[in-house]
This record gives sequence, C-alpha cells and structure tokens, in this order.
Amino acid sequence: MKAVVMRVTRASVTVGDEVVGEIKEPGLLVLLGITHTDGVEQVDTMARKLHELRILDEEQSCASTGAPLLVVSQFTLYGDTRKGRRPSWTKAAPGPVAEPLVDAVVDALRARGATVATGRFGADMAVESVNDGPFTVLVEV
Repeated sequence: MKAVVMRVTRASVTVGDEVVGEIKEPGLLVLLGITHTDGVEQVDTMARKLHELRILDEEQSCASTGAPLLVVSQFTLYGDTRKGRRPSWTKAAPGPVAEPLVDAVVDALRARGATVATGRFGADMAVESVNDGPFTVLVEV
C-alpha cells in the first residue's frame, strides 16, 4: 500500500459537474494506491500513519489538530516505467481487490476520529488542490 500525501490549504474532487469530495481548510490530500499483496493487515497501519503524520504546521498531525483528509484512490501509483515508454499497471491491484481496501482505510481513519472526504473509486476524477509549502511525502506500508 502506497500513498502520496500532500499538505494542502484546500482540495477537491469533481466527477463531471459534481464535487464529490472536498476539504475547505488546511489538511492532507492523500492519493492512495493498492497492490496485489495488500490486505487488511496494511489498513490500520496506513490509517494510523496518515492520521498521525506530523507534516502540518509546527510538526502537527491531523490527529493532534483535527485537520481533514481528502483520500483519492490512485492505481497509477503502481505504474512501472522502468521498461519502455509506456507504464505497466501489473503491480496495481484490480478494482474488486483495491476498492474494499481503499474503503477500509477511509473507515479506519474515521474510526480514529478523522474528518475524511473521498473521491469516487474508478471514476474519471478532476482533483484540484492548493499545496502548502509545497510539502509532499510518500508513505508505504
């Protein structure tokens, strides 16, 4: 399981003309990718890391400040570009495997008390964000 985490002042996800997920205050935009070997054992670890990641102002976390998270599924994080010019997606888990795990991470974050907005799994999404810093990290479990 892999996530690109960006500190943002605001972020949103639009599908067609509908805003499906949005955070209007400083928090984290999380692009979350799932691979074939991921399972429920990675869910709680990823949720804990995301919630407690100390990259907000003054080394604070969403857990300590109540800052929101916007979680967006992103299979392309497992694109392999080492061979040729066209990415291979063989390391990305298929939708029926990935979707329940993305949902489980969101549920685990909410169970920890986090405010979480989401994109729409499998949709053609337009993600808009205002990066703060910019500050971006890769989290892998």
